[in-house]
Amino acid sequence: MSMDLPVVVGVDGSEPSLRAVDWASDEAVLRGVPLRIVNACLWERYEGAALAHDLGEPSARALPQDVVHSAVRRAGARHPDLKVTAEVVFEEPEYALVRESRGACALVTGTRGRGGMAEALLGSVSLTVAGHAHCPVVVVRGSHDNRVRAGRDGLVVVGAGDRTSSALGFAVEEAARRGVPVEAIRAWRCPAHESTDDALLTGETARLHERQAVEALDAALRDAPGGAELRRRTVEGPAGAVLVGASLHADLLVVGARRRPRHFGLQLGRVAHRALHHSACPVAIVPEAG
Repeated sequence: MSMDLPVVVGVDGSEPSLRAVDWASDEAVLRGVPLRIVNACLWERYEGAALAHDLGEPSARALPQDVVHSAVRRAGARHPDLKVTAEVVFEEPEYALVRESRGACALVTGTRGRGGMAEALLGSVSLTVAGHAHCPVVVVRGSHDNRVRAGRDGLVVVGAGDRTSSALGFAVEEAARRGVPVEAIRAWRCPAHESTDDALLTGETARLHERQAVEALDAALRDAPGGAELRRRTVEGPAGAVLVGASLHADLLVVGARRRPRHFGLQLGRVAHRALHHSACPVAIVPEAG
């Protein structure tokens, strides 16, 4: 039954993936489902100071089984009653995690894999998985404090586009679990070719586009599920930049992604890419039909 599907988290021994374990553990407890930890790799050993420190060993070299055992201990220490399973899969992480997504209620990854890249850059594994997974994918990034249980100022933000019903539903459910409001944001812009030298006319044109955005947002939220306080906001600017700005005050940013099944390149649009690379909080990419 779908209610029993686990939260799956991909781990590789890096500090971002250990933070992803924390987030995934909290999410599994909120959902009342098990946690499944997966380490997919093609290497026999890892090198990572974060993992060595977590294992309490001076050496930074560790076997894949060590990565999994460390993650299991971390989840168990955080939530002793949480049911946790784990597996090492000797396979490309992208393929393994996309396959795991078929049997998951949510898939969680860190911002990047092992390596020397700056953490501000999203790793290819997370980007590929977000573009191909069969369930919502949460990429844990930002200067959060590893808690999905929000404080008094907690907020789930969702981008409300023309076809984002699945993202809206996911956002409302996540907000309801946390007991926080969900804020649906619709970005709008006044095309440059419609602006004039007349300030009054330019202002009237801008008001028209803003009014259209309000109407579109109302239409998008008409069938939104209940369960959480729903706020609505329209903001002038590019959608990606608007959502990244909103992420500064959010616990979770939710973005819908329409897939292109016959497209073999990147599966995500510009808004999702911008959110994944620049959000100040964890980002959920939710597949949309059509």
